Amino acid sequence: MLRTIGLITGGGDAPGLNAVIRAVVKTAVGEYGLRVVGIEDSFEGLIGEPRARPLTPADVRGLLPRGGTILGTRNRGRFVERLESGAHQPKAIYNEAVENLRRLGIDALIVLGGEGTLTTASEFDRLGIPVIGVPKTIDNDLAATEMTFGFMTALDISTEALDRLHTTAESHDRVMILEVMGRHAGWIALHSGISGGADVILIPEIPFSMRKIADKVFEREGCGSQFSIIVVAEGAKEVEGVEHYQDMGDDERAPRLGGIGQHVAQEVGRLTGKEARCVVLGHLQRGGSPNAFDRMLATNFGSAAVRAMMRGQRGVMVALHAANIRTVPLAEAIAKRKTVPADSQLIRTARDIGVSFATPDEDEYHKHETC
Repeated sequence: MLRTIGLITGGGDAPGLNAVIRAVVKTAVGEYGLRVVGIEDSFEGLIGEPRARPLTPADVRGLLPRGGTILGTRNRGRFVERLESGAHQPKAIYNEAVENLRRLGIDALIVLGGEGTLTTASEFDRLGIPVIGVPKTIDNDLAATEMTFGFMTALDISTEALDRLHTTAESHDRVMILEVMGRHAGWIALHSGISGGADVILIPEIPFSMRKIADKVFEREGCGSQFSIIVVAEGAKEVEGVEHYQDMGDDERAPRLGGIGQHVAQEVGRLTGKEARCVVLGHLQRGGSPNAFDRMLATNFGSAAVRAMMRGQRGVMVALHAANIRTVPLAEAIAKRKTVPADSQLIRTARDIGVSFATPDEDEYHKHETC
């Protein structure tokens, strides 16, 4: 019989994490009389002397609009480093964490995270700690759910940035490039590019030609538009090219993507003779208050996770499907990354309205395009 639920937030932060925490605590305590314990700093809090604190409804007051996570989170840390170093047996590391869960009196876990965090969580479930996953990533690249919380807020921020870049680009006849997050999946770039009126969208799933970007800029000039707007995902790359990195990382730090926006600005300026500037949104996409949609989705996910646990489910993730919340196996959720299909409706729509993806065969999509 469940008496105490452990709550973990892992991976990069996202708007809506605190809203999930609030919903879990209020549902678990108010509806089921359970005790909730928050694990601090992701799985780090389960290594060595455990770091955790009880969470009551009083502790989660005012959290709905608050960004970040009151429990803290980690992308790396000792837990991951010990798993990757090879100096420690993975089984021993997990057993240490499980023993600390037992010490804390925790019967089951609700884990908020993306692919990496939920992959770790699935191992705890295999070792006997029931786990319910909650999908979190601003990249919206987690399989088995139509939407992850945090994505819509990041999309709002990116779209507003494009709106602001339009006015300055038009005033100075510039090419403005906005670099957004998206290591492997271009959902933020694609959605914001369409909603923010970008002329060129560059995503990891569709390798691009720099010459085709220049062609689009010249085409717009021929139609009387002396400025252009380009949105590029950080993981986008040229045909037969490679990703651009700010930092290749080392034994203690993961590689960090970045620099593709500046590269595009330099090359487009060289090929067109126009002034090209780059703006990198970076962590602005993660920060601040969640928008109304993410508050609602996060609250729905948090409450549904507790209900699923109380129904006896384990090793599953709550997911959004056709406006309803259902559960899917964790194995299904982490089996593959959700990327943008080349034949998706959004890609077709973007091309229909004249957006370029700067592909070598771009002319095939715009045979009859006129000013």
